[in-house]
Amino acid sequence: MTDLFSPLAFSRGPTMKNRLMLAPLTNQQSYPDGRLSDEEYGWLIMRATGGFGLVMTCASHVQPVGQGFPGQLGIFGDEHLEGLTRLAAGIKEGGALSSVQLHHAGYRAPQELVGTPVCPSDNPETGARGLTLDEVERLRDDFIAAAVRAEKAGFDGVEVHGAHGYVLAEFLSPEVNQRTDRYGGNSENRARLLFEIVDGIRAACRADFQVGLRLSPERYAQDLQEVVAVAGEVMRNDKIDYLDLSLWDVTKEPEDERYKGRTLLSCFTELPRGNTRLGAAGKVMNGRTAASVIAAGCDFVSIGRAAILRHDFPECVRCDADFESPSLPVSPEHLRSEGVAEPFLNYITSTWPNFVEDETAKA
Repeated sequence: MTDLFSPLAFSRGPTMKNRLMLAPLTNQQSYPDGRLSDEEYGWLIMRATGGFGLVMTCASHVQPVGQGFPGQLGIFGDEHLEGLTRLAAGIKEGGALSSVQLHHAGYRAPQELVGTPVCPSDNPETGARGLTLDEVERLRDDFIAAAVRAEKAGFDGVEVHGAHGYVLAEFLSPEVNQRTDRYGGNSENRARLLFEIVDGIRAACRADFQVGLRLSPERYAQDLQEVVAVAGEVMRNDKIDYLDLSLWDVTKEPEDERYKGRTLLSCFTELPRGNTRLGAAGKVMNGRTAASVIAAGCDFVSIGRAAILRHDFPECVRCDADFESPSLPVSPEHLRSEGVAEPFLNYITSTWPNFVEDETAKA
């Protein structure tokens, strides 16, 4: 387990004490206006004190119309600064690096939360309308402004959410993005917004502010070949400090027939990465799988559901290389003891079958 628990230096900013990063996890525990709640604060601070090298917030929306979930943490206004400042300080005190994931839900924003969702071009299937050119530029600027807000609050960095079919992934998609201006058409144009956001954050924030990027190479009308090309460019040009891959399963083969016979992860580990660090998430539920991600060529591992089940997953693995997450389903009482408040518990129960025991069935 030496590699999992060796420090990881980035080209900018402080060093991560180990190779285990808390993945950004939707938890619906904040206030309706996006302000931080005590429940969300407590949930994240438990993970900092539990040994994670970097603790990342849930996806935090950069515009009101970009809200993807009830109870989502916001970073679109200065009214969020008080809570964010408290959170950054608490994570640091807990011994971890801190990051805010910057997010806009695009056409995945529920109409009951935002009214009419927006995306790169009109989308009859979801009822979303296409953004005007001025609105695209405003979206870019609001991502950058949110990063500045995170810096002001005391976070070590931000992660730009370009995955899971949200607005930046929608721009990348050759199916969803039907624009005919400089943000649509060929792959270079469709990636333009993402790169302008990253470059803008670099220019607006201090030199040692860390910038990460999350990409998902499959599902949501993504083209694997194009996502690999975007990853290669962003790493090769030293635009970001780390690339965080959401792979659904770190051991899976690609769905794309052109890449069969290998792991999806290998499509990225083989890329020249310069000074950029590379990590991955996807069904990492035990110490051996976490170690295998490092052995496969990654620099760090993002831990999601295993971190819900045990806030101290890193410490468990450090003490026992064969540590296994609690078997599913787990009791609601167990999750509450791990800092999961009722809104988060309800979300888990409704989203992930067989994760939480059915108390009514037991009765």
